[in-house]
Amino acid sequence: MTSVRDDFGREPAPRTGGGADELPLVRPTTQDEVAARGSELIGGPSGRYALVGGQWWTPVRIVALVAIGMFALGMAQKFPCYDGGWFGGANAQYTHLCYSDIPHLFQGRGFADDLVPYFDEIPGNVSGGMDYLEYPVLTGLFMEVASWLTPGGSDLVDREQVYWLVNAGMLMVCAVALVVCVARTHRRRPWDGLLVALAPALALTATINWDLLAVALTAASMMMWSRSRPLAAGVLLGLATAAKLYPFLLLGPLFVLCWRAGRWRAFFTTLGGAVGAWLAVNLPVMYFAWDGWVKFYSFSRERGIDYGSFWLVLSQRWDQSIETSVVNTVSALLAAALMLGVAALALTAPRRPRYAQLAFLVVAVFILTNKVYSPQYVLWLIPLAALARPRWRDFLIWQACEVAYFAGIWLYLANTTGGENPGGIPAEKYHWAVAVHLLGTLYLCAMVVRDILQPERDPVRAAGDDDPGGGVLDRAPDAFVLGHAAHAKHAARFEGQPGPPVAWGAAPGEAWAAPDGGN
Repeated sequence: MTSVRDDFGREPAPRTGGGADELPLVRPTTQDEVAARGSELIGGPSGRYALVGGQWWTPVRIVALVAIGMFALGMAQKFPCYDGGWFGGANAQYTHLCYSDIPHLFQGRGFADDLVPYFDEIPGNVSGGMDYLEYPVLTGLFMEVASWLTPGGSDLVDREQVYWLVNAGMLMVCAVALVVCVARTHRRRPWDGLLVALAPALALTATINWDLLAVALTAASMMMWSRSRPLAAGVLLGLATAAKLYPFLLLGPLFVLCWRAGRWRAFFTTLGGAVGAWLAVNLPVMYFAWDGWVKFYSFSRERGIDYGSFWLVLSQRWDQSIETSVVNTVSALLAAALMLGVAALALTAPRRPRYAQLAFLVVAVFILTNKVYSPQYVLWLIPLAALARPRWRDFLIWQACEVAYFAGIWLYLANTTGGENPGGIPAEKYHWAVAVHLLGTLYLCAMVVRDILQPERDPVRAAGDDDPGGGVLDRAPDAFVLGHAAHAKHAARFEGQPGPPVAWGAAPGEAWAAPDGGN
């Protein structure tokens, strides 16, 4: 029997039963100090002989129920707006931190008048100058289905309230699907789904807009990839891109990782599935309603500097406008340069990075360099962060930064739209809120990069896995590497010398302690 060795010529940690799903589940309370302390609220850390699985209260079901509870709390947080803040007063929806696009766009994008998205032009006096719906096709279909489920009537406020409730119910389904997919992506780590389910920013931003549809589809794609089903992963990724543009970025990490592992067939199968699914959704609208279909792309290109971006801070600090074309060019070049850096990191790292790590980094780069950061964009990163760096301390630090920004943006809008006595915060304090968001995201990026450069610090690998979300990449040998990784691989193969001291992780059942105390 041939021994399977890693990229540096060493044998991986032993497996029991021949499958990852037969290894014991990773219990966060035994490996994460914050999780252990938090568990004191419900009886303390899991014991050595605690029964896990085999009963109704499985980890995935618990995570799903927690997500429903947190989603309900998020809906309750919107009650001051539901009860009148969305419909009267200059800034009540901002001072109560409960703004949502959903009720406003029911009339503002023609759903109240039964206009068909992309096909029917929206009157200017209704839309404020937006002649067609400015959302991708699958999101537009989601919005339209919700309008079909909203009863008619003469009271517009009642209909807008019901439209928000209908959308909230549909988005709750997306939230449950999201946490289930995250919990099932790393088969030994279902409890990592609690990071998503308990994320404060998820509860606060889930019903601001329709981003959860794309986020859930992206998570489903990553779960399918982890099960070595590249075609299904591609189809779901294509559908996610048909709902929001950012999911296509995940093709970049897959390309680089499959290049390093020589898994080209899996990559091109995924690419083909993604392109096919995206075309299946978009081609009919492109053909029959081109002007409506292209609106999302033209609006994205023509949109000026907006809230949440460092571009807005620079513009306001300099007290001068920056041309949109300049911002588009510079931000694209900056994002491209940083993503090339991520690719170089992937090809030169001592161990091949995990899929979730690179996915988090490329989406974070897009967010950090973009000309706009809407509060709900944090939803894009939450599942990726939970999979890339499943460590409660770092996740909660980042979430605290995002909650601070959530409060900052609404209080700033209260200050700018509230008349003579607006309340809220001035631009200078809002700039600090933007800085906190940027620094929090950069902090988490730094932790992920450190895990890539020092794999022994990676919580997932330290527990005995390689890339449980990697599918065909999991424990696959390298076919192409650069820099230090290439020299180490050459030495291991031809000189009989060991590579860098990077292990697959602690063997199952073996005690482990991180060099930095578990941080």
